[in-house]
Amino acid sequence: MKRILFLALAIASATSALDAQTTLEEMKQYPERCGGRYYAYPVTESANTPAPKGYEPFYVSHYSRHGSRYMISDKDYTNVLDVLEKGHKAGALTPLGEDVMKRMRIVCAEAEGRGGELTPLGARQQHDIGQRMYDAYPQAFAKGADVTAASTVTMRVAHSMFNFVLGLKERDPKLEIPMESAQRNMIYLCHSEPVSWAFNDDKAEPWKAQRDKFKAKMTNPDRLMASLFSDEDFVTRAVRPEQLMWGLYEVASDLQNMEADVTLYDIFEPEELVDLWQAGNYAYYATNSSYPLSQGVNVDNAKNLLRNIVGTADSYISEGKHGATLRFGHDGNVTPLVALMQLDGGVGYENDPAEVYKVWNDWNVTPMASNVQIVFFRNKKGDVICKFMRNEQEVSIPCETDMFPFYRWEDARNALQKIIDTPSREYFPAKYKK
Repeated sequence: MKRILFLALAIASATSALDAQTTLEEMKQYPERCGGRYYAYPVTESANTPAPKGYEPFYVSHYSRHGSRYMISDKDYTNVLDVLEKGHKAGALTPLGEDVMKRMRIVCAEAEGRGGELTPLGARQQHDIGQRMYDAYPQAFAKGADVTAASTVTMRVAHSMFNFVLGLKERDPKLEIPMESAQRNMIYLCHSEPVSWAFNDDKAEPWKAQRDKFKAKMTNPDRLMASLFSDEDFVTRAVRPEQLMWGLYEVASDLQNMEADVTLYDIFEPEELVDLWQAGNYAYYATNSSYPLSQGVNVDNAKNLLRNIVGTADSYISEGKHGATLRFGHDGNVTPLVALMQLDGGVGYENDPAEVYKVWNDWNVTPMASNVQIVFFRNKKGDVICKFMRNEQEVSIPCETDMFPFYRWEDARNALQKIIDTPSREYFPAKYKK
């Protein structure tokens, strides 16, 4: 039985759309993925394997990153435009440079005063995920449902919560869903420990030196600068090529989350986009996931959240309730949670910056609106089973089952409790343990 089980899980993992592995050629084919954490939520339909006979859904436990957003500051856009405007006034732009400047004016007009806020697409993403949840598991939202929603105190996250709840209430206006965005919930919605702060500090060694070296290797702005500026002396005097290249790349990445009918992907060679993505992917992996040099300190940040998930589920089961617990936070919370739970495609181990993409990808783990759901089912005898979903796709956890994608809650709970009680470094491959 175990051999059959493990073979089934291996096949499921290998064929999953959430598989962590990718190739650089695949990345070139899908430039939006090169946006990494700015990758717009890709799933449009939930997986929904029918539950075993006699089982009905009664509870959904949910944690989500906010939906698509604008870049954190207006300056992330205007700093790029300012350089191009100076080039225009100096007569130093090529025809392409002039065109890019005009595009940036359109982009800045939309983004003005919206730094860090939810975009209209982000609102639609959350609204639609909420409706798909209701449609897939209506029994959880039947009369008398106990549904609660909590977000971090950041406005884009609260707005994500509002839109998710709106999607649910459009399905059933009678639903009563209290919402809270309060500091008291931050201890589990957005928690980190001082030991992770120390590791992630910009002065930390040795990995930060490795990051900077890798970023420099992957940042080659000469071709791009020559395509935008006709005056080399102006570039020498007034442009910081590496900084401008990264600025343009980040705007290009975020445009998929905005309403403006504008692109900047065409100004980059595919290899340039992939190189920049690799540098950013490695840096984010190192500060948020299962990077071996971290010895699990960033992954362990999610333990308060997982305790809350397990404890709240237990209370719904023991009290015979039905409903949903809806939690909203950030990419820096989803990422360690996925790694902590060891969900398919969400955890990998690699120290070499140039090899990280082979085991872990930010666009796959935490696109905009990325989420983790545990859906609970029970039968008339009161037996409880569950399934785990990442970005609305069924995934496995490190727990044996003969009914994948379903697990007996008692088995899954024991596996999750063991994860909570065990330092994450203990799950690292032997060669990476200290």
